Amino acid sequence: MTAEALSITAVVLVALTTLAIGTWGLRFSRTTSDFFVASRTVRPGLNASAIGGEYLSAASFLGVAGLVLVFGADMLWYPVGWTAGYLVLLVFVAAPLRRSGAYTLPDFAEARLASTRVRSLCSLLVVAIGWLYLVPQFQGAGITLSSTTGAPSWLGAVVVAAVVLVNVLSGGMRSITFVQAFQYWLKLTALLVPAIVLVGVWLDDGRPGPSVSDAAWSLPLGEGGGQGLYLTWSLIIATFLGTMGLPHVVVRYYTNPDGRAARRTTVAVLGLLGLFYLLPPIYSALGRVYSDGTAPDVLVLELPMLIVPGIGGELLSALVTAGAFAAFLSTSSGLSVAVAGVVTQDVFRGTRITGVRAFRVAGAIAVITPCTAAVLAPDLGIAKAVGLAFAVAASTFCPLLLLGIWWRGLTDVGAIAGLLTGFIASGIGVTYSLSSWTASGWVDVLLSQPAAWAVPLAFTTMYAVSKATASRVPGHVRRFMVRLHTPEAVALDRG
Repeated sequence: MTAEALSITAVVLVALTTLAIGTWGLRFSRTTSDFFVASRTVRPGLNASAIGGEYLSAASFLGVAGLVLVFGADMLWYPVGWTAGYLVLLVFVAAPLRRSGAYTLPDFAEARLASTRVRSLCSLLVVAIGWLYLVPQFQGAGITLSSTTGAPSWLGAVVVAAVVLVNVLSGGMRSITFVQAFQYWLKLTALLVPAIVLVGVWLDDGRPGPSVSDAAWSLPLGEGGGQGLYLTWSLIIATFLGTMGLPHVVVRYYTNPDGRAARRTTVAVLGLLGLFYLLPPIYSALGRVYSDGTAPDVLVLELPMLIVPGIGGELLSALVTAGAFAAFLSTSSGLSVAVAGVVTQDVFRGTRITGVRAFRVAGAIAVITPCTAAVLAPDLGIAKAVGLAFAVAASTFCPLLLLGIWWRGLTDVGAIAGLLTGFIASGIGVTYSLSSWTASGWVDVLLSQPAAWAVPLAFTTMYAVSKATASRVPGHVRRFMVRLHTPEAVALDRG
């Protein structure tokens, strides 16, 4: 069997297994609550695996290894930031957000600020961030299938979109939870087993590893100096603070039974992500030893065949391909459910399309739109595109959540002003990065990584405008804050 045939078989098996698990989960999906938040009954272990499955996207599986291969060890800030973002979630957001009783971020915003205008703006932002994150997932699927089988690049995007659409429409969050939990362990196995074999071959070869004294191995971001330092800090801010604003991450906390379970879930997620992110740098280091002109985005896929000749390398490559497709499927599924939930509640509200039917129509919109964009739009660097989504999330929902949970003085006008400021500021950076226009010097640096100035600007605007409109603080805010910060055990004792 040829390498292409093995890769095709791996993709087909992953797709069929995903559909089988999703169909099995359909037996448990009966109510609207099942489709939105799995009826809030997902336990911490299963939820942590599901979060790991959906969070470890194309950027984690392919992008990190390629970035470290090209730019060196400074790119490890990406996985460090993506993992540390859950520490911020654990400390400041996870339990209070679950206690809010909301289904989605717009639900939380409306409940906290008693404003339908804030809710509508949050809904638009959820869709924008979700689609910005979905496009590179579909593009990564196209790159993977094209690299391993020679198929046209659009086919991978269409295959992933079709599988995701079937699962989302069949069982919603309940089905997706089982699918994503399985896919985390598949992705871990798909990177871990080849890594063990490849490191063993490298040790047997006796080849020298990449020299840590080589300046190219730790090339600073930008040109070094002040610009490099700014880019590093901006990346850290985007990844640390952007996690809490990602719609597919936040929605999973609504599936926990209570705030304590949400915290336990986050602790488990930190362990699962930390374990996974040990692996991409191994591929990067081996790529510097063995690869010769391999495209960064496909390094993980092609490295096994470069190091291990014959059928062994082809089998390892097929396993990695299976893991890559699992990454695209799981992240796309989570994002699609999150976007579909918001579209269902805010677009179809008041129409004759309601309940599960509305969710399914919204799911189709959530999947087909970014898939079309991925097929028509030019290719982007996978990790770069995902990084832009983090920057937008950090500049919008991070201020809303932190101030909404921990400061009583937030008003609806302040929230709207801050959200718009953060979105416009980070959106300028996204537009610049996706356009063909290029600047130089500090202009390029500030626009390509906007989080370091967009996030403080959004926080400042949200706070200042809220102080100026203090008379608009909702009357129920004290009661709502008590609800957010009272542990369930204390609440039960009082009852």
